[in-house]
Amino acid sequence: MATHSSSAPSATAESPIPLGSAEVSSGPHSDSQPQPPAQETKLAQPVIPAELASGPIANRFEELLKIVQTSRPSEDVAPIKKAWEFCVHYHAGQLRASGEPYIIHPLEVAEVLAEMKLDATAIAAGLLHDAVEDTPVTSAEIATAFGEQVAHIVDGVTKIDKIQFANREDRQAENVRKMLLAMVSDVRVVLIKLADRLHNMRTLEHLKPERQEAIARETLDIYAPLAHRLGMGKVRGELEDLAFRYTDPVSYQRLSEAVESRRAEGEQFLTQVEDAIVDQLRENNIEARVEWRIKRLYSIFQKLQKSQISVDQVFDLLAIRIITKDKSDCYGVLGLIHALWRPVPGRVKDFIAIPRANLYQSLHTTVMGDGGHQFEVQIRTEEMHRIAEEGIAAHWKYKAGESVISARDEQRLAWVRQLVEWQREMTDPNEFLSSLKMDLYPEEVYTFTPKGKVVVIPADGTPIDFAYTVHTEVGHTCVGAKINGRMVPLRTKLRNGDIVEIITQNGHNPSRDWLTFVKSPRARNKIKHWLNENQRQRAIEVGRKLLEREARKYKVPMARLDDADLTRIAGEYGLATAVDLMATIGFGKHSARQVLNKLVPGLTLNATATDAEAESGAASGKAAMSDAVKKLHLTGSDALKVEGQDDLLVYRARCCNPIRGEEIIGYVTRGKGVAVHARSCPNVQNLLYESDRRIDVEWAKTAGETSGHAARYPVKITVYCDDRSGMLKEMTAIISDNDTNIRSVETKDGDNGEAIVEFVVDAEDLRHLNRMVLGLRRLPGVREVQRAQKL
Repeated sequence: MATHSSSAPSATAESPIPLGSAEVSSGPHSDSQPQPPAQETKLAQPVIPAELASGPIANRFEELLKIVQTSRPSEDVAPIKKAWEFCVHYHAGQLRASGEPYIIHPLEVAEVLAEMKLDATAIAAGLLHDAVEDTPVTSAEIATAFGEQVAHIVDGVTKIDKIQFANREDRQAENVRKMLLAMVSDVRVVLIKLADRLHNMRTLEHLKPERQEAIARETLDIYAPLAHRLGMGKVRGELEDLAFRYTDPVSYQRLSEAVESRRAEGEQFLTQVEDAIVDQLRENNIEARVEWRIKRLYSIFQKLQKSQISVDQVFDLLAIRIITKDKSDCYGVLGLIHALWRPVPGRVKDFIAIPRANLYQSLHTTVMGDGGHQFEVQIRTEEMHRIAEEGIAAHWKYKAGESVISARDEQRLAWVRQLVEWQREMTDPNEFLSSLKMDLYPEEVYTFTPKGKVVVIPADGTPIDFAYTVHTEVGHTCVGAKINGRMVPLRTKLRNGDIVEIITQNGHNPSRDWLTFVKSPRARNKIKHWLNENQRQRAIEVGRKLLEREARKYKVPMARLDDADLTRIAGEYGLATAVDLMATIGFGKHSARQVLNKLVPGLTLNATATDAEAESGAASGKAAMSDAVKKLHLTGSDALKVEGQDDLLVYRARCCNPIRGEEIIGYVTRGKGVAVHARSCPNVQNLLYESDRRIDVEWAKTAGETSGHAARYPVKITVYCDDRSGMLKEMTAIISDNDTNIRSVETKDGDNGEAIVEFVVDAEDLRHLNRMVLGLRRLPGVREVQRAQKL
């Protein structure tokens, strides 16, 4: 019998998001935190409140135990019962946003883990996952009561809340970094985190819109890709569809209606296809079951965005899945399918012979059915299907004792171990998050060494990516490459099946230009690390020469420039060592004269500040900057200045054109001052800047803003829409209604009767821009609205 599955997620689950604590497990803390229970902490004798000792919640816990005992008959459920009593006792009095007892959240998390067929240790840790964060209990007390394993898992899931971070992104990076480090030694950490996020996403409707969007965005950026990388297709799909509803509600609603309008016809067609396949399987004595589905909403949305096509052009909107008993039957079924329907050229993929990076295996083919319907067929064994749906959790029910990682799981976690190794070279949280996001959702290309070894690199990867995948030294010393026996430029994009030979030369070093075309996080991080170390050494030499030059100029004895005194000065700048101080002088972040003044207080300098700075700048090729430089000030429409000792210029980078309301970051630039980029800028995300040249900046209040006449920024937005009469008039009306000046309009023809309209408008801030974009998206016939970074 066929299993009919839908693309749209079910309505949000009945249990709401908890106040504070459960919000925390989905993102940054909200303003309202749950109050800890009034009882004293007595771990030995937890007391269950009478209202929770029986009733619906208690009954649900009994159902949880039944699920565990059914999936793992020999499992000792005593730790789960003990964790439940503990959890009910210490979370007593805490409520969720809907007013329900907070205990609902850990119970639902435990239910998700039980459905994954995890062991008692994991489920107990799932019940306790918020205990350290939101009750008076400590990790040491958890270890005493439940053992080191449970305590380690709970600590890995617990967020870092005692440390102050400069911004939300830094906090997010460090929390994810902590989780991944804990995950390397026990994968149950990330499984509990995914279960926690899944329940919070199911109940997201109880939060304020801005919190909904922030948590949903984090889910799309980090947690859904993480589930994908671990092969957990079922969890990934639900997380993506739930997050899509909150990150882009207009597109979600529009796409839902488009899919629903095609559902009846699609289901009828798939039923006919199913019957035809079942008949063929029966005639050929192949034992298999057949499922069908309509593609998930977010998956459709991604394809529409990437290919700029309509829903009618999504070939795999309809899909059939055939699940066989063994691998040989998979290839037999593929032949039957191609005998029934004509295959679409270039759409046959064998992920059984060459699995994806997350160990996904299946045969894929797209065929042309009656009436011009194209549909996808996936063919796999029961084992492959279980791995595709459950990923790393697929084999847990076969495991027992202390050894919880199989050899296959070790292979699946190899990328995590690599990432943990690379992160030791990444002190900057933005670098870490950028690398993580690129590595979580790789689109792979399968290439070969001349000896036939498979080397998997990201889509559009180059010989440089290939070289660094083989070995770091091969990458560093790469000077050329042959693809299929022919010499090619290093920026050539590799394709599936290419045979790649790397030519190396001893003493050759990486080029900064490589960063503009490499795709793999490994290659990017290794190149970046080498360049930073090389440039840092040069900066240290330049900085020391500049300081010695200033000392000679003002007749300061060289003996005063000893490491002890320089280390003391470095501490005043928030640096660790004298070498770090030399590097900042060399990079131009601090001037040699400023350091010398701190080293010799009261020193009378005969030269003017301007002359001294000019000489230092000429020697180093960079503008000097005071450590006090921290804040931005607007003087006019888009001129930026620095408030600080040296009053240097700050300007908005042209590559991303940041506007007020966006998170921003500054970089010291040679001879120009500070370039301000949006944190989402591709140049920032691609790690093209040295972390030593980064400086914290923020938007400041201006006189114009307080008087109600805030500065405006030119922003370019592109609208993809139907080419119909009156469309441009309706768009300009929407923009004008938002009190916005239109600087220019340009229209051009797109594909398939589509029109492309490009506006340059004056936006007051990010919120003002988002109102315009949302208004345009709601217009009938508008397919997509995008902001262009460059004007």
